[in-house]
Amino acid sequence: MQTLLRAVDKDQLALALKGASDALRELFFSNMSERAAKIMREDMETMGPVRLRDVDQAQMAVVQIAKDLAAKGEI
Repeated sequence: MQTLLRAVDKDQLALALKGASDALRELFFSNMSERAAKIMREDMETMGPVRLRDVDQAQMAVVQIAKDLAAKGEI
């Protein structure tokens, strides 16, 4: 999870998590430092409403990065 968090752009991750379930968000936040999780939550709050299409694209990008890292054996 740490490797994925380092590989994903923070703005893209915030957008992807904006449309994620609470459980999935907490999984990501629990793998961040307390400060980083707080900043991410604040960024998501200040983002305001977002288009579902943008959230879907961000989520697909995160999944693709995870697949690429897995293919390289990094996760």
